[in-house]
Amino acid sequence: MLSPLPSLLVEQSVRAALLEDLGRGGDITTDAVVPATARARCALVARDPGTLAGLDFCRAAFSLIAPGIGFTAQREDGARLAPGDVIALVEGPARAVLTAERVALNFLGHLSGIATATRGIADAIAHTRARITCTRKTTPGLRFAEKYAVRAGGGANHRFGLDDAILIKDNHIAMAGGVAAALELARRAAGHLVKIEIEVDDLEQLDEALRHGPDAVLLDNMNPPMLREAVRRIGGRAVAEASGRINADTAPAIAESGVDLISAGWITHSTKVLDIGLDF
Repeated sequence: MLSPLPSLLVEQSVRAALLEDLGRGGDITTDAVVPATARARCALVARDPGTLAGLDFCRAAFSLIAPGIGFTAQREDGARLAPGDVIALVEGPARAVLTAERVALNFLGHLSGIATATRGIADAIAHTRARITCTRKTTPGLRFAEKYAVRAGGGANHRFGLDDAILIKDNHIAMAGGVAAALELARRAAGHLVKIEIEVDDLEQLDEALRHGPDAVLLDNMNPPMLREAVRRIGGRAVAEASGRINADTAPAIAESGVDLISAGWITHSTKVLDIGLDF
């Protein structure tokens, strides 16, 4: 089951987006053209196939403009969509509907695009034990929402910030003086609940890392044969995570190597928006 996000987090982001859009004078186009007494009934409709995410953001955009507006969801986050599927019905003051429309669709299309991209990879590796996971390559201020969309698409979340876990990457290794030194320093600093992961570029680095007991190893830009050997050497002593050049075409061979996780930054920072329209 996909747990909903706290309403306080959702409202905070949507309120900021609405304030940005309303500017200093509000929706002067709608106020000039649409009668104050006019009411509207409309549907949010999928134009392309995909996976839905962001319904609560969409609902909040309308309700923050007009608290009494009607919003009836016809699908749930995580649902697969076909072109023409009705996602939700909206009914209320026409001015409010039009004013909230763009912010509502921005959130819904963006988050559904992330869920759709994630689902594409999750489906491609469903025959393996591996899971697709996101990274910290997210839109500033929207990390919690984009990581939620990854979960809606059947993926898993990596750390949410720099304080979640220790992830030692190549530049850390260079500054610390090597793999062993970096892991020893990290172990001294980590609390008893803090996991330690280290990025390795080759099997020699992997062997050195394993001698110091990391909780997880990030196998960076390794081809499937090398990944299989890396998984063999890890032997279940650490979580094996593959990274680099991951898409729906390359993911199956990478997942079949036996890794536990496949991480991809593009699913949050470079996905295509899912086309969703508001039909009156």
